[in-house]
Amino acid sequence: MARVLAVDDDCEQLDVRALLLESAGHEVCRAAGAEEALSCLDGFAPEVVLMDLRLPHPEQGRFLIQELRRIRPTVRIVVLSGWPGNTEDIPEISMVDRFLRKPCNSQTLLALIQRLAIFALAVFLLGLHPALAAETFSFQVSEPAEVVAELTMRSPGSNWSEPGREAAVAELNLPGRPAQHIVLFAGADWHLYPVFLGPFKPGQHTMSLSRHPKWSAPGSGLEVSGVRFRQVTRTDPYYGLLAHAPVLYARPNTIGRFSDVPVLMYCERLTEKGLPLVQYTAIFSNEDGGTSTRALMARWGRTTDIEYVYKVFPDSNHKPLRATIQARGHKEVDFEGRREALHPLLMPVTENNMVSGEAGSALRFQPAPLEVNLDGVSREQVMDDHPWTYRVMAEELERENKLRRFGVVDGQKISDPRNYLYIEALVVNRQARISPALRLSGETRWWFAHLGRVDYAVERDGWVRIAVELPPGKQPADIAEVGFQCLVEPPTKEKPSPDAGVCRLDGVRRSFFLDAGYRPGATVWSLPGGNSWNIPTGELLIFSLKPGN
Repeated sequence: MARVLAVDDDCEQLDVRALLLESAGHEVCRAAGAEEALSCLDGFAPEVVLMDLRLPHPEQGRFLIQELRRIRPTVRIVVLSGWPGNTEDIPEISMVDRFLRKPCNSQTLLALIQRLAIFALAVFLLGLHPALAAETFSFQVSEPAEVVAELTMRSPGSNWSEPGREAAVAELNLPGRPAQHIVLFAGADWHLYPVFLGPFKPGQHTMSLSRHPKWSAPGSGLEVSGVRFRQVTRTDPYYGLLAHAPVLYARPNTIGRFSDVPVLMYCERLTEKGLPLVQYTAIFSNEDGGTSTRALMARWGRTTDIEYVYKVFPDSNHKPLRATIQARGHKEVDFEGRREALHPLLMPVTENNMVSGEAGSALRFQPAPLEVNLDGVSREQVMDDHPWTYRVMAEELERENKLRRFGVVDGQKISDPRNYLYIEALVVNRQARISPALRLSGETRWWFAHLGRVDYAVERDGWVRIAVELPPGKQPADIAEVGFQCLVEPPTKEKPSPDAGVCRLDGVRRSFFLDAGYRPGATVWSLPGGNSWNIPTGELLIFSLKPGN
């Protein structure tokens, strides 16, 4: 059972919730507000915090989330709220483990608390330096299971944006298994790094953790504030996702360069021709080749590389009936490489992170996949939900000298990512490409995402993320009009450019700036679905954000 800190300014609701938790065997500390909750941390040491967002106002709830993450970065946070506001406007929501809207079924709540409490917590504070021996941790497995380790770590002395100070590399070792590695890309900030350890039989097991002296940046330290181990059995819904999670070896020419590092792995439950499948996608910190930095920003609204790496069709016993990978040239081919248990061994083999089953290099990554549902959103929503990815992206751009001053053209460099408005739209293109444009208040000029190049406009259909560069310091109130231009598809070797085409805009889900900390801000403008606008090639569809414009 868990130690649960329950926080609610409504004393009646607080008592009801505490009694429910206590009846399930949990130890509960009650707090009627943020300050009272913080005072409970030392003496009670909660494993889970169950809190309302309004204490009595959202600002107090946001403050408490920030302080909990600062003081106890390993604690599990569940927000239970009936507030009808738009949670996209609350950056702190990305810092919690679960957000549940009231009313919430009691059994659902108890089951969630139980799942979070399964993690065995080993809290320690230490500094790992090259001269120190590895630290060893034990965990117990009660029945055959896959095991996840969640490590909260930081790398004092490192900075992802500075050459020679990028990060420490942690090495995890388990008896009889290959070493795996974690690049601490979040630098000196505490960050949760979840990895899978693989399948284990019942019994006591050990894991050692050390700083890799060869591949860590000089002067980068390694500190750990907590490790949680979770056993995932075959009856757990997550088992079918975790058991097939791919091992990713580092592309050899990235080792020691801290480039194109897989910073997050996510997976989706999908179907293809009526067959269920699980698809695994990696978010890499950068893309060394393939698409230029300018084109990435204009066409995708990011410079990270988001690539599907593995797709598996499992049977009812989780055995793979068929599996594919995204190989050179973005070709989907059958996976014929090696597996450890059900985990495929993969390695990026191109500058744009296409993979091969012929895997093996000095660094091995085993990120635990995050399950997502991307119905009605773009892939970039995963970055929005984990906003630290934008900071890693921006810092790597700075380190690799890919940033320029606003208003100049300097090869494939881009401006500060905080100068862009990011737009997520639902589009359909027929022999055409679409690109958004912005007009600022008091100006007669337009700012286009495609930068005057038709190949920087978007040809794909569905939910797309696009970014428009603006002068530094612009705010939502500065935007007077948003437009969408439709351009004729450019010619290829196989066929000439068509005489005409059409773009269809079916909605804009959100648009935002990044704040000073590279977190997505509040939605600037959206366009509800249900209506469609056809835009013939050569035309610009305009929406006014300000009356009288």
